[in-house]
Amino acid sequence: MKISHQLLQKVAASCRTKTASTMMLRPLGTLTGRTILSTRNQHQLVVHSHRQLHNTIATPNNNQEGTQHHIIPSADVQNILTNDPSTVKRNFRTRLAQAKESAEIGGGSTRIDKQHAKGSLTARERISLLFDGGSFREVDALVTHRCSEFEMDKSVIPGDGVVVGHGLINGRRVYCFAQDFTVYGGSLGEAHAKKIGKIMDMAMRVGAPLIGLNDSGGARIQEGTDSLAGYADIFQRNVDCSGVIPQLSVIMGPCAGGAVYSPAMTDFIFMVENTSYMFVTGPDVVKTVTNETVTKEELGGASVHAGGKSGVAHGSYPNDVDTLRAVRTLIDYLPSNNDASTLPIRPVTDDPNRSVPALDQLVPDDPNSPYDVKDVIREIVDHGSMFELQPEHAKNIVTAFARMEGRTVGVVGNNPMT
Repeated sequence: MKISHQLLQKVAASCRTKTASTMMLRPLGTLTGRTILSTRNQHQLVVHSHRQLHNTIATPNNNQEGTQHHIIPSADVQNILTNDPSTVKRNFRTRLAQAKESAEIGGGSTRIDKQHAKGSLTARERISLLFDGGSFREVDALVTHRCSEFEMDKSVIPGDGVVVGHGLINGRRVYCFAQDFTVYGGSLGEAHAKKIGKIMDMAMRVGAPLIGLNDSGGARIQEGTDSLAGYADIFQRNVDCSGVIPQLSVIMGPCAGGAVYSPAMTDFIFMVENTSYMFVTGPDVVKTVTNETVTKEELGGASVHAGGKSGVAHGSYPNDVDTLRAVRTLIDYLPSNNDASTLPIRPVTDDPNRSVPALDQLVPDDPNSPYDVKDVIREIVDHGSMFELQPEHAKNIVTAFARMEGRTVGVVGNNPMT
């Protein structure tokens, strides 16, 4: 690339000071896009492009040898070239690409490997499975914290430990945030909370479901009350969203403190078996305060919350993939908001007038004979479609979503089998 005539004129116009320490240059001509400069002290400098010109530069001069040349201080040359629009744009694109790459890898390959070793996926991998292919659009990917205490200013990762955005699930708009455990343990700081609050506000304005993929150790203690205030803002939005849009929480890692207070206020909670936990505080604190030894699973694992004890969670699944698949299925039964017209209606492919002879065998004549009401429900609804909630909690009653004539229906039935 050849040094432009306009740029050389700009340099000459801005540099009028003569200093003995700077070299005197003039262009001898150009050759295949290269500008050839010579000095009065018989040295030559070949500049391949203005990007490689760091010390000195000269203006176009067609006069004969010996004519006075412009003498330009090297510092001024560097300043002019640095502020050249093309240079500014190029530097910005480089910095932007580096920031995006840093946001993509989160806490780094070592922490990602540890996440995989536990049998868990990263936040971005979970999002790619949850949403229709290529539909997710991230928001505020390069946001960082502004904390300087406890040397936090030396550890700044774009995204601040949470990925937020929106995309399509089965063709319908859904908003989501996914906490990244590889970045500060998924802990919630001021910027982290603001990102979640922003995506919640967007979901409210649009009238679309909100899904939270929770994998957080709770408040970021380095940020003190700023972190706690962030939780307060999220709790308030949970209240505001309640009854307006569906709120789904998926516990996908060890979540404690504020990281489980918010999910407890949402409409549906799902957990991953053996890797996700919900508790107010961890086993170590319990041991210190009560002198009781308890494991994470006993304190707040899926077997406790979805296995029939507390009833906090609405379902649990063996791994991240099955859990996210279940969330996609549930979303397909729910309206986008409290407007009934947003309820999804599927094509009717199951004849509503068909007979169900199997009911004669499923329901016995003897009222004292038990039978499984789930089998009855599957025979009645469209193609046996049924999504049961809390299947391990209070087994004597069944609550589920299903479809009849393509429309979502809720099912409640006593189960004589249990």
